[in-house]
Amino acid sequence: MSKPAMLVVGAGDATGGAIARRFAREGYVACVSRRKQESLADLVDQIEAEGGEASAFGSDARDEGQAVALVDTIEQEVGPLEVLVFNIGANVNFPIRETTARVYRKVWEMAAFAGFLAGREAARVMVPRGRGTIIFTGATASLRGGRGFSAFAGAKFALRALAQSMARELGPEGIHVAHSIIDGAIDTAFIRDNFPQRYALKDQDGILDPEHIADAYWMLHQQPRDTWTHELDLRPWMETF
Repeated sequence: MSKPAMLVVGAGDATGGAIARRFAREGYVACVSRRKQESLADLVDQIEAEGGEASAFGSDARDEGQAVALVDTIEQEVGPLEVLVFNIGANVNFPIRETTARVYRKVWEMAAFAGFLAGREAARVMVPRGRGTIIFTGATASLRGGRGFSAFAGAKFALRALAQSMARELGPEGIHVAHSIIDGAIDTAFIRDNFPQRYALKDQDGILDPEHIADAYWMLHQQPRDTWTHELDLRPWMETF
């Protein structure tokens, strides 16, 4: 019997990587995807060093053909896809008068359209088996627009609506669809290098630890059907609502 597979679309060095490592520790083959496969080498090595199994895939999540092929390859060569985590960020900040059509469209493609493609393809293989978990990573911008975030908030609002619609459609089919709102800075090199004052709050538990986010995602996957969480807010204790 093949081990079950899980897929992280947008497996970065922080949150996505931590989620992949968490599921690998639980016996899943962690399939990780980014546009450039070589950028995943360190993550795969880390998972294997921890005793897990991983497969890396180079795939443009905005391309329908590549999204279809990615899921088909996992099903045929790795194992049954039990979990999808869509984790592409696409966070940009531009004043509205400086937001070009190209920027707005690209952010929507990355954070919303790609989520639709990944979610649809996961549902295609999960529904016949009557089980599976699909988790979309949201942000503060999923709930409210902010100054300079017209493109990002528009895409994240769309992703949230997608998650809600899929949950209502796929829940009766045995598929748990969840949307997580990550409301706060995450412990990443980007925050450390660009926002040192915010990063200094780490010692006070003032920024999110990717490992703890990963624990929450595993919890969502483990929930019994009678107490499924659809939307989960994760924020440091000092973050305002």
